[in-house]
Amino acid sequence: MKNSKTRKIVAAALGGLLLQAGAQAAPGDQLPRDRLNLSATASVEVTRDVLGVVFSTSKEGSDAAAVQQALKQALDSALAEARKIAKPGLVEVQTGNFSLYPRYTPKGGINGWQGSAELVVEGRDSAAIAQLTGRISSMSIARVGYSLSKAQREKVESDVVAQAIALYKTRAADYAKQFGYPGFQLGEVNVNTDANGAQPMAAPQMRFKAMAASAEMALPTEAGQATVSATVNGSVLLVREAVNR
Repeated sequence: MKNSKTRKIVAAALGGLLLQAGAQAAPGDQLPRDRLNLSATASVEVTRDVLGVVFSTSKEGSDAAAVQQALKQALDSALAEARKIAKPGLVEVQTGNFSLYPRYTPKGGINGWQGSAELVVEGRDSAAIAQLTGRISSMSIARVGYSLSKAQREKVESDVVAQAIALYKTRAADYAKQFGYPGFQLGEVNVNTDANGAQPMAAPQMRFKAMAASAEMALPTEAGQATVSATVNGSVLLVREAVNR
């Protein structure tokens, strides 16, 4: 009996809370509102700051072990030069693809072996990397490209987001006014960022073969621009009262 009475008291209390909440929400719910979907995008151009160079070499022969050893020697020689400029956060050096596979005759027999090896050097010290290309003689330049570092992207991203949000709110106010509403309230909003910072790792017009080490043989490069953008999309509620938020 006591438990039953307690349940009735709790139910009555909850009912009172619900009625109070409904009473407070009622005036707002009675305001005429219409929903408007819109979006706004802001972007900024920023200089790419990471240079990437892929060196490669190919070997072939009748003996698999000999081809593999030739690839290893070429890679070791290039690594020795690349490690001289390696600096954490400035120049990163890593080995890339290393493959060895047989060549077949029309009848399916093996008549030789061929393989390839890659070395990847990238970082923000573009001058040092460009100079390195003139000192590596055991491998050729396969691909070159610039990209945008995470630090550089984040440096401008917050400003771009702020610009997109400001533009979104300005458009919401303008559209509300054009539709005859003095105010609006923000509804669901999504914020997305994008950095089109990668430049394709394209092969040079002429492959740089083994050459004597010389500053004049440094690879000429141009970073170019990347686009960092932010897009705000969602909905706003158009209201008959001048409250913009």
